[in-house]
Amino acid sequence: MSTEAQARIKINDLLREAGWRFFEEDGKPANVVLENNTKITQEMINDYGEDFEKQSRGFIDFLLLDQRSHPIIVLEAKSEKHNPLVGKEQARTYAKSQNCRFILLSNGNLHYFWDTQFGNPEIITNFPTPESIESYNKYMPDPKALLNEVITKGYIAVTKKPEYAQDPDFQNPDTQAEYLKKHNLPILRPYQVKAVESIQNSVRNGNNRFLFEMATGTGKTLISAAVMKLFLKTGNAHRVLFLVDRLELEDQAQRSMVRYLSNDYTSLIYKENREDWRRADIVITTVQSLLSGDKYRTKFSPTDFDLVISDEAHRSIGGNARAVFEYFVGYKLGLTATPKDYLKNAAPDENSPREYERRLLLDTYEAFGCKSGVPTFRYSMLDGVEDGFLISPIVIDARTRVTTQLLSDEGYAYIDKAETAEESTAYYKERDFEKRFFSQNTNITLCRAFLENAARDPISGEIGKSIVFAVSQRHATKITQILNVLADKMFPGKYKSDFAMQVTSIIPDAQQMSINFSNNNLSGRGNFIPDYRTSKTRVCVTVGMMTTGYDCTDILNIALMRPIFSPTDFIQIKGRGTRRHDFYQQFIDDALKDQHQDKIKTHFLLFDFFANCEYFEEEYDYDQILALPAASEPQPDADPLPPAQPKDAAVIFTPDPLAQVQRIEVGIEGMKIDRMFFHKFEEKIKNDPIVKQGIEDGKWDFVLDYINENHIDKPEDYFTLEKLRQSIQLDRRLSLREVVEKAFGFIPGFKNKNELLNSEFDKFISISKPVSEDDIPALKYYFMAYITDGHLRQIIENKNYAELHTYPRFSMADFRAINENWRTAIPEYIKDYVVLNKFM
Repeated sequence: MSTEAQARIKINDLLREAGWRFFEEDGKPANVVLENNTKITQEMINDYGEDFEKQSRGFIDFLLLDQRSHPIIVLEAKSEKHNPLVGKEQARTYAKSQNCRFILLSNGNLHYFWDTQFGNPEIITNFPTPESIESYNKYMPDPKALLNEVITKGYIAVTKKPEYAQDPDFQNPDTQAEYLKKHNLPILRPYQVKAVESIQNSVRNGNNRFLFEMATGTGKTLISAAVMKLFLKTGNAHRVLFLVDRLELEDQAQRSMVRYLSNDYTSLIYKENREDWRRADIVITTVQSLLSGDKYRTKFSPTDFDLVISDEAHRSIGGNARAVFEYFVGYKLGLTATPKDYLKNAAPDENSPREYERRLLLDTYEAFGCKSGVPTFRYSMLDGVEDGFLISPIVIDARTRVTTQLLSDEGYAYIDKAETAEESTAYYKERDFEKRFFSQNTNITLCRAFLENAARDPISGEIGKSIVFAVSQRHATKITQILNVLADKMFPGKYKSDFAMQVTSIIPDAQQMSINFSNNNLSGRGNFIPDYRTSKTRVCVTVGMMTTGYDCTDILNIALMRPIFSPTDFIQIKGRGTRRHDFYQQFIDDALKDQHQDKIKTHFLLFDFFANCEYFEEEYDYDQILALPAASEPQPDADPLPPAQPKDAAVIFTPDPLAQVQRIEVGIEGMKIDRMFFHKFEEKIKNDPIVKQGIEDGKWDFVLDYINENHIDKPEDYFTLEKLRQSIQLDRRLSLREVVEKAFGFIPGFKNKNELLNSEFDKFISISKPVSEDDIPALKYYFMAYITDGHLRQIIENKNYAELHTYPRFSMADFRAINENWRTAIPEYIKDYVVLNKFM
């Protein structure tokens, strides 16, 4: 079969998968694709002629029609050995003759979508659906309108209240602030106006990708709303996709969009509106939701969104999540709070966490067309402090001899890629670390140092509201207990074991607890002064929550009781304290507010128990150094604290001796008992109310931990992942996350190894955009072989290329077919972005 015929077969299949239907006449398929099965009408013949699919200069390979049977897309097909772009001008001629705005160029492996009225062909991995392209056809960008739109400080406020600027209370300087607060009107700060204007300037220069590097607390969500309004109002977007990197940020983003834009535009969260998301102007989701089950490919078309905004970009498009970002055509905006300067001292070891993070961030700059490291707009923390919008921390170096020794251990950190890629990668070496770090004396030392030096509330005098970041759920539990015991001694009778609370994913209602803490009513309020609205609970102990996007302006202390290796995590955690706050506003009585107007937040304390600042800043100039005793020394008055708990004992089950050995062949469908085994497990977790509630709340970490603890490897059934995998005859490793997603209908089934490989390669193509598209078959073979063949990986990594002359699974000829750059780029990509365990 010719390469051209092979390409046409693939294109036919891809069109059918996208929902296009072929018209058949006399049993022969025509090169005309219809949105439905209606036959060619006399009206069509009158309009286009009996041979309307042919032209004087050639032959239209595929002519795609809309619901009215009018041409809407010309698809130019080339053989697999040709770059699809070679048919670009030929397709343009055909499109002009048929008055078609859109062109698809494809060789069966690589595809381009081209809106001939705006821009250049863009790589896509799926063909647009009929429904999507008809909606997109109504979208008529007007770059001139975007460039001429005037951005003022009231750009969002006028959406909420169009005549606000004419109101006497706003015009009066004495009442303006109260007026804005009463009507909840957001006013753009000068740098926020400049940020939006920077996009206009970038578009003027021919760009369609933008990157904002802005410090935490500078109002990136408000700026995002202004950018959305700019594109929607001027007709340069008909729908916007807003990507966040955590589930809890979906609700926060939705509340913000309702507050800022609801009078003019509709916004919704995708997971709550899976069937009718098309009615919205703004769709909010996590990138993980779209990656799960490849929803971004199966539920969406490349033309569904004209503007994609990625919050904390190198998180939400890091790794193979970038495939989601690249899948959609149109404008792209990335937001990041991580300054590129944090990567200037990356470790030379390519496997170090700092180097891994550096590559991710550099990938982000490249993805947004900022290879030089200069973003579209930058507003640093120093800018915010200088302009009076942010405050700097007072950093306290508080290291014990034990934590200092931990820092100096060789190989202290390692990269552990989570199977689900749901959470940020953890970088800890567990050798010696666990037993030392969970030492009771070490924990007491850290907690006592924190309480004795913590900043106090300027009005009530109690410990200022604080967030403590622990290394794990277990560690958070121990730290919480110690803090409560110590607080009971410091403030007798004031707390009932609610001075500190653990706020982690395993705790029921943890998300609501974090909201209550921000709203000053966690465990009640006014514990010291009844008329002063501040939370009774003073300290939240967490691990990964309360970092990104958590707003609690009256935080006065942040304690890092764990090492941090991600600059993103460090910036976000530090940013929890940088916002300004007026403490006097927390009084109920206006007279008391007037008496305490000098009580404002001027600084916050950052307790660094693991030299995290030094890690990122090298010779960091600490503002204060505490001399702490070694954790191994006896601590006075420590008796009331609970002793360290012994590790759980292991239970070993020895099987009975073999009675007989019998070989029984099992068909591909598996044994009925196996299928029932898997179904039984599905039903068990689906009927568990705790699991169901956790799924509804989006607490995946809690759900998986709970199932592992309560349903896996228990005497009743001895469910294990390996037994479940065998029961469904899956040819690869199965993760618990996949099993739960299948049970609750998030994915229709499990992809086999080959399907997963194809999916990973599609992501690689969409991210890497190879220049030599003709070499895609060879790249694909190398890509898949490198993932599945451990010995080949050793050959490549050790550069033992001579062995390829005799290696049967991947020969020297196969290796030579790969461009030299891709020989190293593909292994680097796989090392960074592909979880190999899934294919074993």
